[in-house]
Amino acid sequence: MCKAVSILITKSKKVYWKGGVDSHDELQTLYVKKDKELKDDVMPPENTFARIEINPKDGNYLNPKQKWVFKIDEAVTPSWLDKSYEKPCYDACKKWQKLVYSRINLKEAIKPIHPFRIKPPKISTRHLKLLAKWDSVGDSVWASVRDSVGDSVGASVWASVRDSVGASVRDSVGDSVWDSVWDSVWASVRDSVGASVWDSVRASVRDSVGASVWDSVRAYNGSLYKGIKKWKYCSKVKEKGYPFKSAVKLWKMGLVGTTDGTNWYLLGGPKAKILWKGTKQDLKKYRG
Repeated sequence: MCKAVSILITKSKKVYWKGGVDSHDELQTLYVKKDKELKDDVMPPENTFARIEINPKDGNYLNPKQKWVFKIDEAVTPSWLDKSYEKPCYDACKKWQKLVYSRINLKEAIKPIHPFRIKPPKISTRHLKLLAKWDSVGDSVWASVRDSVGDSVGASVWASVRDSVGASVRDSVGDSVWDSVWDSVWASVRDSVGASVWDSVRASVRDSVGASVWDSVRAYNGSLYKGIKKWKYCSKVKEKGYPFKSAVKLWKMGLVGTTDGTNWYLLGGPKAKILWKGTKQDLKKYRG
């Protein structure tokens, strides 16, 4: 799979790229009508354009100041492709960086907020209203599924959170940057999510609660991106702006909302203890 920054450069030194597009083939499809040198109808090494990648040396796209490496992504290097073609590609890389990093809360992506390192508040109506909103997001996104299979589906119906965050962000910044941001968030919380949660929740519901916790992780991850006006699969969510912000607000207070399909929990503190437990019915009175 191609990695960012993916670039096409022609023999005439015209450069083509697009934020969120990591595929050379997709770039060629996008721009071939604009430039006959992108037709790919000449055999190498006389082909009239070249596929280029410029990647951070250590693979971490959250460090734009590190060395970025120029790579020719061709089995046979075109005969005309010499050192003079590197500068226009690096110039394009700088433009890519300016565009993509303007769409990320880079400071927070590098050092994500860890909810279980925040002293959790005493649970109040405010927190339960946010949890009720988080629950209602699931109802809105998955209404058609729940009509078919019922509430017994439980935590598995939250797959749309993963799909919506992932698909929308990739359209904006591409797979490579998405992976770096996710790696940063995941590395920050994995130990607590992997161990502390298991200590808090009884064995019979650990798997479903664990899966639900990851939906909060993904919701927080999605909040680190800017300028995404339309989130996929969320047209029925009654929430202005980011559709999963109720989970993010809880996260930044040191609370993680999770469900086993029957009960909802608010977890917090260094051992992710259960600070509140209730059913979906209990939460209904807190819905606005």
